[in-house]
Amino acid sequence: MYIRKAKAIDCPQIMKLVQELAEYEKAPDEVTVSLEHFVESGFGEKPVWEAFIAVSPSTTMGDENENIVGFALFYTRYSTWKGQRMYLEDLLVTNAMRGKGIGKLLVENLIEECKLKNYSGLVWQVLDWNEPAINFYKKFDGVKFDGEWVNCSIDF
Repeated sequence: MYIRKAKAIDCPQIMKLVQELAEYEKAPDEVTVSLEHFVESGFGEKPVWEAFIAVSPSTTMGDENENIVGFALFYTRYSTWKGQRMYLEDLLVTNAMRGKGIGKLLVENLIEECKLKNYSGLVWQVLDWNEPAINFYKKFDGVKFDGEWVNCSIDF
């Protein structure tokens, strides 16, 4: 198993994992982004996201047939109170590979990236019914859960 930064060639597999995550979160029809837009948004002229990927131990680094078994997609967020922070948009390890420490490795890579970029913290959201994820996140030192904020959005 190894963790590396995502490349444009990884996007089709990452999008399959995004769909798996949407199905787990009971929102399979909510994924409307096209593969082309996803690739452009991560690897185009003005990238807005980055990701770490976890590659199956059955493949070797650089193998064009690498099997991606997990990912952590993130971007820079700015807080007027705290400054630059990393926002973890999605974290997923395939069902077959859960419980093997892959999620922990992905989060550790995120934390290291935060430190390298001198970010003031790492933030994310978790659904209140997702007990396995909540229990996973509780294992990290210093994690705080904030029950005061309500998520809001406007879709176009």
